[in-house]
Amino acid sequence: MSIAFIGIVSVIAGFSSFLLGNAALVRMLGISAVLGAAAALFIGAANIPPAHVMLGFLTLGVLADRSTAHAFFREFHVGRPGFWLLMLLVYGIVSAYFAPRIFAEWTDIIPLGRSSYAETGSTVPLGPVSSNMTQSVYLISDVLCFGLVAAVAARPDGFDFVLKALIAYCVANFLFALVDLMTYLTGTASLMSFMRNIRYVLHVDDHIAGMKRIVGSFTEASSFARSTLGVLGFSGTLWLAGYRPALTGFLTFSAMILVVMSTSSTGLAGAPVIMLLLYVTGLQLALMYGLHGHSLFFMLMAPLCVLAIVLLVAIDSTTWNQIYDYVSLVVLDKASSSSGVQRGGWNEIAWENFLQSYGLGVGLGTVRTSSLLYALLAGVGIPGTFFYFAFCFTSFVGRRATSFHEHTVRIAARNGCLGLMVGDLVVSPSIDQGLFFFMLAALSAASPGSQQEKSRNLYLVGAR
Repeated sequence: MSIAFIGIVSVIAGFSSFLLGNAALVRMLGISAVLGAAAALFIGAANIPPAHVMLGFLTLGVLADRSTAHAFFREFHVGRPGFWLLMLLVYGIVSAYFAPRIFAEWTDIIPLGRSSYAETGSTVPLGPVSSNMTQSVYLISDVLCFGLVAAVAARPDGFDFVLKALIAYCVANFLFALVDLMTYLTGTASLMSFMRNIRYVLHVDDHIAGMKRIVGSFTEASSFARSTLGVLGFSGTLWLAGYRPALTGFLTFSAMILVVMSTSSTGLAGAPVIMLLLYVTGLQLALMYGLHGHSLFFMLMAPLCVLAIVLLVAIDSTTWNQIYDYVSLVVLDKASSSSGVQRGGWNEIAWENFLQSYGLGVGLGTVRTSSLLYALLAGVGIPGTFFYFAFCFTSFVGRRATSFHEHTVRIAARNGCLGLMVGDLVVSPSIDQGLFFFMLAALSAASPGSQQEKSRNLYLVGAR
């Protein structure tokens, strides 16, 4: 075991935040979650990110308070979103241990981690792999993150703590993208080496069509684009609702630009989907609360802007050809590229793994895919896929809001999750969606104004 410089910083920041309370802890968790290429600790071959260090301090902070500790355990009661996520965890851990052994050599896999066979870059017979353990640990962290953040958000003040923590993530995502671009232009990219120390292959200097692919604080452009899609869905909805419009408007429009500058097919393919989602959200808010402010501006101007751009491009054939060539290079021709063919092959093999395991899956973390859906089906089968979508449904749908603020913030969190899911459906090699996703899901599922929570808190106060 060894600790990196950024790990020392994480421990100091975690301890300081613990002394300041859960508001500081949640905000530090949000900021550290954006450090996708950093490792705070190295335990054997495993990389422990700074966000997981902060998660440990948040655990102490939540469980040290009786009311938030009670809210944490309540999140996993039968029927609540945390229950379905917990079922996914239980099934995932059981499948990670037993499935590769029960179905050993029944089918060939593309292993996510190291197997007992030599690495050839091709398929190997099914069997246990190192990522069965690491993916189980990551899923435990995801479940813990969801429960802890939901427990903090169960209070009205905690709800706003989590909201501000997620906005801090969005700001950090933009700032690190800016630093990535500036250090590249000035030849000082080595300054970011302290936060790009993870023991994976990094693609931080890649180019396409003469442009530097922006990676921000992540390992590659597709990961950054996926994160920025989540930022776009979250901050865009907050802007439509009129929440701190100067800040959220800046984050929304900068996210749109950064998605294009990332030159990632994930971002370029996902951005229109998220923009359509935002337009539908604007309609929803207009029908429920009336057209006003930023919603009215967006509803009126978005179609006009799209029409104006289409007409200008159609008139100028040179611009049209340049745009078409760029989109073809990044998106349309992606499936026929070597990496596209390889990723398509991973999904085909994953589908065979799903079928040959009788729909039960070959184990959490066993296979590498290029889509969240294939990762779910091949890894945890029909049962795990059902648990996952039950978790999403109960997190995103059916919660009553007590105010306009609560309602719109929860819609923003849902749209942020959907933005990340769009990216994951295109490129995800596993079912781990990261702490940003589960912080958003926890905020979407929170009920800070519920009378039930108030009565429980009164009971706890009276029992002291």
